[in-house]
Amino acid sequence: MDFMTALDIGASALTAERTHINIISMNLANAKTTRTAEGGPYRRKSVYLAATEIDSPFSKNMQTAFDRDLRGVRVEGIAIDKRPLKMVYEPGHPDANEEGYVAYPDINVVEEMANLMTAQRGYEANVTSIDTVKAMYAKALELGRS
Repeated sequence: MDFMTALDIGASALTAERTHINIISMNLANAKTTRTAEGGPYRRKSVYLAATEIDSPFSKNMQTAFDRDLRGVRVEGIAIDKRPLKMVYEPGHPDANEEGYVAYPDINVVEEMANLMTAQRGYEANVTSIDTVKAMYAKALELGRS
């Protein structure tokens, strides 16, 4: 694996983790949202990741046996969670139904914070891997000058 491939893999992971962090932040920000533009309460979103090719068709033909199984990561999709809404008795709320219940999104703040910490650690690990590749590249240049 060359330096650019390692950077491409790390960059794909950074992009995916950034999207994951953005979606988690959106879930946290809308934990109490009872009315959206689409109508009804906010629905929790989830990010699905998948492995992806990192090489162009030309570079695939030039690969060695060691390079053939390298993959990056990409966002496969963002799905709306199908959890049932939480019904809370608040008769004075403007979005309350006839019985006085308000439909809130079923967002568990503790779960979302745990997901956020996991995504942040993944992001930090990929930043570290990119920094390591950059340091190796700099060292190779330094050795080449000697």
